[in-house]
Amino acid sequence: MNPFLAFLIKISIAVPIMAVIGLVSLFGFHQGWLSIGISVVGGILSYWFTSLSLNHRFLKKQGLTRREYRYIKGNLDEARGKVIRLHKSLLSIRHIPSIKQRVELIKVSKKIYSLTKKEPKRFFQAEEFYFSHLDSAVELAEKYVFLSKQPKRTPELDQSLHEALWTLEKLNKTVEEDLYKVISNDIEKLDFEIDVAKHSLKKHEQS
Repeated sequence: MNPFLAFLIKISIAVPIMAVIGLVSLFGFHQGWLSIGISVVGGILSYWFTSLSLNHRFLKKQGLTRREYRYIKGNLDEARGKVIRLHKSLLSIRHIPSIKQRVELIKVSKKIYSLTKKEPKRFFQAEEFYFSHLDSAVELAEKYVFLSKQPKRTPELDQSLHEALWTLEKLNKTVEEDLYKVISNDIEKLDFEIDVAKHSLKKHEQS
């Protein structure tokens, strides 16, 4: 769930409960100033219980255990920094012919990350991206930027830079395949729905 939306839901539940507890404590039990503290504690507890309930529903919907979610979240937090570094490095490369390919690599990498962030269960379909391909792309892009800024260019250096760009191009295609794996279940579901719709139309035409 969107963190801001989750926060609004928790606040919209906690504040009214806090107000009711405070009024009951003040006028029903004549607690005076103590009713403020009671209402605050009640609000905090209701906020906490609502948070637990939302997290439980989210994990149940995703089909994940708390342990699995913590594992995924830790990897996604680490990957976020890598995606940012990749974005920065690829845009720093001064090689006009490869700009389209580099922009595409940025877009696809961000798409995989955003899909996994929204639906953590997709992480297991993108493990190769997170544990191999993303690291390789970041390392290559950053090394290219570093070496391309050296004041003296040699044939060997130029060859290395050329090979780095060629490898990034290959990685771009690999990352596109990673995205396909992440959305493969959605494609299968769409194909199934198309087949069902075609079957229904065929039956309708025959009748």
